[in-house]
Amino acid sequence: MRTIHVVTHPEATHHVDGLVGGWFDSELTERGVRQAGAIADVLADRLGAAPEVYSSDLRRARRTAEIVAGRLGADLTIDAGLREKSYGEAGGKPQAWLDARFVPPPRDGERLRHDEGVAGAETQLDLAVRAYAAMERVLASAAEEQVIVTHGGTATYLVAAWIGMPLDAAGRVHFRVSSGGISLLREDDRYHSRQLTRLDETGHLDGW
Repeated sequence: MRTIHVVTHPEATHHVDGLVGGWFDSELTERGVRQAGAIADVLADRLGAAPEVYSSDLRRARRTAEIVAGRLGADLTIDAGLREKSYGEAGGKPQAWLDARFVPPPRDGERLRHDEGVAGAETQLDLAVRAYAAMERVLASAAEEQVIVTHGGTATYLVAAWIGMPLDAAGRVHFRVSSGGISLLREDDRYHSRQLTRLDETGHLDGW
Protein backbone atom coordinates (compact mmCIF):
# COMPACT_ATOMS: atom_id res chain seq x y z
CA MET A 1 0.00 0.00 0.00
CA ARG A 2 1.41 3.38 -0.98
CA THR A 3 0.98 6.22 1.48
CA ILE A 4 1.89 9.86 0.96
CA HIS A 5 1.83 12.35 3.81
CA VAL A 6 1.40 15.88 2.43
CA VAL A 7 2.75 18.38 4.96
CA THR A 8 2.23 22.12 4.73
CA HIS A 9 5.07 24.04 6.30
CA PRO A 10 4.33 25.50 9.76
CA GLU A 11 4.55 29.09 10.96
CA ALA A 12 6.90 31.29 8.93
CA THR A 13 8.05 34.88 9.34
CA HIS A 14 5.72 36.20 6.63
CA HIS A 15 2.75 34.89 8.64
CA VAL A 16 3.61 36.84 11.77
CA ASP A 17 4.72 39.91 9.83
CA GLY A 18 1.49 40.07 7.81
CA LEU A 19 3.30 39.77 4.48
CA VAL A 20 2.41 37.99 1.26
CA GLY A 21 4.24 34.68 0.95
CA GLY A 22 4.30 33.07 -2.45
CA TRP A 23 7.88 33.03 -3.72
CA PHE A 24 8.96 35.51 -1.05
CA ASP A 25 11.55 33.33 0.67
CA SER A 26 10.57 33.64 4.30
CA GLU A 27 12.03 31.52 7.11
CA LEU A 28 10.38 29.42 9.79
CA THR A 29 9.87 31.26 13.06
CA GLU A 30 11.20 29.70 16.26
CA ARG A 31 7.66 28.48 16.89
CA GLY A 32 7.57 27.07 13.37
CA VAL A 33 10.77 25.11 14.04
CA ARG A 34 9.15 23.57 17.14
CA GLN A 35 6.04 22.77 15.11
CA ALA A 36 8.22 21.09 12.47
CA GLY A 37 9.67 18.93 15.23
CA ALA A 38 6.15 17.92 16.27
CA ILE A 39 5.35 17.02 12.66
CA ALA A 40 8.51 14.92 12.49
CA ASP A 41 7.54 13.08 15.68
CA VAL A 42 4.10 12.20 14.29
CA LEU A 43 5.56 10.89 11.04
CA ALA A 44 8.25 8.91 12.86
CA ASP A 45 5.52 7.10 14.81
CA ARG A 46 3.67 6.18 11.61
CA LEU A 47 6.30 5.45 8.99
CA GLY A 48 8.85 2.72 8.54
CA ALA A 49 12.56 3.13 8.05
CA ALA A 50 13.79 5.83 5.67
CA PRO A 51 10.74 6.84 3.61
CA GLU A 52 11.26 9.26 0.73
CA VAL A 53 10.93 12.95 1.56
CA TYR A 54 10.28 15.61 -1.10
CA SER A 55 10.19 19.35 -0.54
CA SER A 56 9.69 22.72 -2.11
CA ASP A 57 12.96 24.63 -2.43
CA LEU A 58 11.66 27.67 -0.54
CA ARG A 59 13.39 28.01 2.83
CA ARG A 60 10.34 27.66 5.06
CA ALA A 61 9.39 24.34 3.44
CA ARG A 62 12.95 23.13 3.02
CA ARG A 63 13.76 23.72 6.70
CA THR A 64 10.64 21.79 7.68
CA ALA A 65 11.65 18.94 5.39
CA GLU A 66 15.20 18.90 6.76
CA ILE A 67 13.83 18.46 10.28
CA VAL A 68 11.47 15.71 9.11
CA ALA A 69 14.08 13.89 7.03
CA GLY A 70 16.60 14.09 9.85
CA ARG A 71 14.14 12.55 12.30
CA LEU A 72 13.20 9.78 9.83
CA GLY A 73 16.72 9.06 8.59
CA ALA A 74 15.52 9.76 5.07
CA ASP A 75 17.07 11.29 1.99
CA LEU A 76 15.62 14.63 0.92
CA THR A 77 14.72 15.50 -2.68
CA ILE A 78 14.22 19.20 -3.43
CA ASP A 79 11.70 19.97 -6.17
CA ALA A 80 10.94 23.58 -7.14
CA GLY A 81 7.66 22.37 -8.63
CA LEU A 82 6.35 22.09 -5.08
CA ARG A 83 6.68 25.86 -4.49
CA GLU A 84 3.76 28.04 -3.50
CA LYS A 85 2.06 30.12 -6.16
CA SER A 86 4.04 33.19 -7.17
CA TYR A 87 2.27 36.44 -6.35
CA GLY A 88 4.63 38.44 -8.54
CA GLU A 89 5.31 41.95 -7.33
CA ALA A 90 3.08 41.36 -4.29
CA GLY A 91 5.52 38.84 -2.77
CA GLY A 92 6.93 40.20 0.49
CA LYS A 93 4.57 43.18 0.54
CA PRO A 94 1.92 43.70 3.23
CA GLN A 95 -1.08 41.40 2.77
CA ALA A 96 -3.30 44.50 2.66
CA TRP A 97 -1.43 45.67 -0.47
CA LEU A 98 -2.39 42.47 -2.28
CA ASP A 99 -5.95 42.47 -0.93
CA ALA A 100 -6.53 45.95 -2.36
CA ARG A 101 -5.48 44.88 -5.87
CA PHE A 102 -6.56 41.26 -6.06
CA VAL A 103 -9.24 40.45 -8.65
CA PRO A 104 -11.15 37.30 -7.59
CA PRO A 105 -11.91 34.66 -10.22
CA PRO A 106 -15.38 34.61 -11.75
CA ARG A 107 -18.00 32.22 -10.45
CA ASP A 108 -18.49 30.82 -13.95
CA GLY A 109 -16.29 30.66 -17.01
CA GLU A 110 -12.49 30.54 -17.11
CA ARG A 111 -10.94 30.36 -13.65
CA LEU A 112 -7.54 28.73 -14.06
CA ARG A 113 -6.28 31.30 -16.58
CA HIS A 114 -7.86 34.24 -14.76
CA ASP A 115 -5.68 37.35 -14.35
CA GLU A 116 -5.73 38.23 -10.65
CA GLY A 117 -4.56 41.80 -11.28
CA VAL A 118 -1.00 41.60 -9.91
CA ALA A 119 1.96 42.04 -12.25
CA GLY A 120 4.22 39.02 -12.54
CA ALA A 121 1.93 36.67 -10.63
CA GLU A 122 1.35 33.10 -11.72
CA THR A 123 -2.13 32.08 -12.74
CA GLN A 124 -3.78 29.18 -11.00
CA LEU A 125 -3.11 27.24 -14.20
CA ASP A 126 0.63 27.87 -13.86
CA LEU A 127 0.54 26.55 -10.32
CA ALA A 128 -1.65 23.57 -11.19
CA VAL A 129 0.58 22.49 -14.08
CA ARG A 130 3.63 22.68 -11.80
CA ALA A 131 1.97 20.73 -9.01
CA TYR A 132 0.58 18.03 -11.30
CA ALA A 133 4.03 17.52 -12.81
CA ALA A 134 5.64 17.38 -9.35
CA MET A 135 3.16 14.70 -8.26
CA GLU A 136 4.03 12.70 -11.37
CA ARG A 137 7.68 12.80 -10.35
CA VAL A 138 6.84 11.59 -6.84
CA LEU A 139 4.70 8.77 -8.21
CA ALA A 140 7.42 7.66 -10.63
CA SER A 141 9.13 6.15 -7.58
CA ALA A 142 8.11 2.69 -6.41
CA ALA A 143 8.50 3.70 -2.75
CA GLU A 144 5.55 2.75 -0.56
CA GLU A 145 5.98 5.56 1.98
CA GLN A 146 6.58 9.15 0.96
CA VAL A 147 6.36 12.61 2.51
CA ILE A 148 5.82 15.82 0.54
CA VAL A 149 6.52 19.15 2.27
CA THR A 150 4.83 21.99 0.43
CA HIS A 151 2.62 25.07 0.80
CA GLY A 152 -1.09 25.68 1.35
CA GLY A 153 -1.97 26.75 -2.18
CA THR A 154 0.03 23.98 -3.81
CA ALA A 155 -1.48 21.25 -1.62
CA THR A 156 -4.87 21.53 -3.33
CA TYR A 157 -3.41 20.68 -6.72
CA LEU A 158 -1.28 17.85 -5.35
CA VAL A 159 -4.41 16.23 -3.95
CA ALA A 160 -6.29 16.89 -7.20
CA ALA A 161 -3.48 15.26 -9.18
CA TRP A 162 -3.45 12.29 -6.80
CA ILE A 163 -7.15 11.52 -7.29
CA GLY A 164 -6.88 11.96 -11.07
CA MET A 165 -8.96 15.11 -11.32
CA PRO A 166 -8.73 16.53 -14.88
CA LEU A 167 -6.66 19.70 -14.90
CA ASP A 168 -9.49 21.87 -16.24
CA ALA A 169 -11.77 20.77 -13.40
CA ALA A 170 -9.16 21.67 -10.79
CA GLY A 171 -10.01 25.35 -11.20
CA ARG A 172 -13.14 24.78 -9.14
CA VAL A 173 -11.68 22.86 -6.22
CA HIS A 174 -10.03 23.95 -2.99
CA PHE A 175 -8.84 21.61 -0.25
CA ARG A 176 -8.35 23.98 2.67
CA VAL A 177 -5.29 23.17 4.79
CA SER A 178 -3.56 24.84 7.72
CA SER A 179 0.07 25.78 8.26
CA GLY A 180 1.69 22.68 9.75
CA GLY A 181 -1.20 20.42 8.75
CA ILE A 182 -0.73 16.81 7.61
CA SER A 183 -2.94 15.19 4.98
CA LEU A 184 -2.82 11.47 4.20
CA LEU A 185 -3.12 10.02 0.71
CA ARG A 186 -3.39 6.25 0.32
CA GLU A 187 -3.57 3.76 -2.54
CA ASP A 188 -4.64 0.21 -1.71
CA ASP A 189 -2.90 -2.81 -3.19
CA ARG A 190 -5.99 -4.77 -4.21
CA TYR A 191 -8.15 -2.29 -6.09
CA HIS A 192 -5.49 0.37 -6.65
CA SER A 193 -7.99 3.03 -5.67
CA ARG A 194 -6.64 6.34 -4.46
CA GLN A 195 -8.02 7.84 -1.29
CA LEU A 196 -7.83 11.15 0.47
CA THR A 197 -7.83 9.40 3.84
CA ARG A 198 -7.28 12.40 6.07
CA LEU A 199 -7.27 16.12 5.31
CA ASP A 200 -5.41 18.71 7.39
CA GLU A 201 -4.66 16.91 10.63
CA THR A 202 -3.46 19.52 13.16
CA GLY A 203 -3.71 17.92 16.62
CA HIS A 204 0.08 17.64 16.84
CA LEU A 205 0.26 21.46 16.86
CA ASP A 206 -1.64 21.75 20.16
CA GLY A 207 0.51 23.62 22.64
CA TRP A 208 2.78 25.09 19.96
